[in-house]
Amino acid sequence: MNTRRPFPWAVRGSDPELPALQAQLSVFAREIGTLYAAERTRSRELEHALDQLQETYVAMMASFASVVEAKDRTTAGHLDRTARLGTAIADAVDPELAARPETRYGFFLHDIGKIGIPEHILCKPAALDAAEWHVMREHPTIGAHIVAPIPFLEGAVDIVRSHHERWDGSGYPIGLRHEEIPLAARIFAIADSFDAMTNDRPYRTALTPEQAIDEIVLGACSQFDPDIVQIFLNLVDEDPTVLGVDEGAFAEPVGAF
Repeated sequence: MNTRRPFPWAVRGSDPELPALQAQLSVFAREIGTLYAAERTRSRELEHALDQLQETYVAMMASFASVVEAKDRTTAGHLDRTARLGTAIADAVDPELAARPETRYGFFLHDIGKIGIPEHILCKPAALDAAEWHVMREHPTIGAHIVAPIPFLEGAVDIVRSHHERWDGSGYPIGLRHEEIPLAARIFAIADSFDAMTNDRPYRTALTPEQAIDEIVLGACSQFDPDIVQIFLNLVDEDPTVLGVDEGAFAEPVGAF
């Protein structure tokens, strides 16, 4: 028995042309369904193509950043180490922020602007003079200009531009202070500084992890966001391996400042 309900207007004694109209509407509905399925397929293909394009952009940017790192042998591995530590701190501060791809991109690409710094300054085997530091301090702005035109890296721009800002407003390139500094940049400043202090530079030898932590504590409220410094200390107490050191590397808990 056919229990299909007729169209509302298809009542007994209605226009004899209605069956043909119903048939046409059924064909039209099938065609719409076919078009919709095809459109969904095209959308998936487009999404895949966009994902591939995004991966290509990131790979290209990462290659540029690696070229910069390769020019200066004293910074070998800096990008990977700071990205890992920055992500660990970010996960303790704000897991949602840490999970965003653009946050990780910003951490890894933070020094990409150094590609625009003359090599005799970038690779100088001694401390920079005042004029050279003036040039070197342009790298966050240069990096932001490189990254900004790429839409899916929009969230990384703040990290690239602001990772050398300081909590007290004495940083560069803008002189932001306190919460004016984007959260991800405040987080990354600690990771960047820790790695810089614990690796040799032409003008000084590396500090031990304990010494570097002491310097970060001293920099709370001046260079670093004090709340993030405390979270960093807690993180190190819970898992010293985030710093690339062995379990039990510290004689006593890092504690509070």
